[in-house]
Amino acid sequence: MSIRVRAEADLAGLLGADEVEVEPTGRRSVKDLVEAVGIPHPEVGLLVVDGTPVGFDHQINDGEHVQVYPPHHDRVDGSSASVWQEPPEPRRFVLDVHLGTLARRLRLLGFDSWYRTDTDDATLATIAVDDQRILLTRDRKLLMRREIVHGYAPRSDDPDTQAVEVVARYRLAERRAPLTRCARCNGELAPASKAEVVDQLPPRTRREFDTFARCRRCGQVYWPGSHLDAIDRFLDRVAAPDAG
Repeated sequence: MSIRVRAEADLAGLLGADEVEVEPTGRRSVKDLVEAVGIPHPEVGLLVVDGTPVGFDHQINDGEHVQVYPPHHDRVDGSSASVWQEPPEPRRFVLDVHLGTLARRLRLLGFDSWYRTDTDDATLATIAVDDQRILLTRDRKLLMRREIVHGYAPRSDDPDTQAVEVVARYRLAERRAPLTRCARCNGELAPASKAEVVDQLPPRTRREFDTFARCRRCGQVYWPGSHLDAIDRFLDRVAAPDAG
């Protein structure tokens, strides 16, 4: 008898269907089964087998029906059987080498987002665990590493949409602090007088702007420019109430 696995809500995108049938391969944990069909354990909020909530170590039997729910689903929130662990505060991130634009978007929102262009999987996993950061990667095998507790695989290819997904998944709308962090290096921004940064300004900026901020870490200078409208539109997009 085959085992049926049903993915609820947005987890169907990871499964590639609402439900799949898995041929029996001997007894194994429901965690191993769910990851075998493509759903990393940090993406799971609740596991239900034949109508009964179970933990990751539940041993699957042939013929059982497994339902997998994402965090913050109506059935998950407040359930004592939830396998979801809330990330520690403050919410901080580490992103793989393919998500550089998303890292800049999250920094724009004020979130501490660790990113390098030359980091391997082992280093990313170590940073996620040691610094208690949420791992963001589209490499589901990386999310399935045993030591990873908090992580998410963005579904969209579009960085703005990815940022909206992350804000919704981790309920970050009320935690945003826009334009307080350097998009380039992740350092914190501090107000700076024109006199302090005048040597770093293009001639036109010197003439037209009087409000500036400077990164405490790398010294990058920021001012309100023509890009501000695009930033405002992005901020408006992620300001909606968090979705489940």
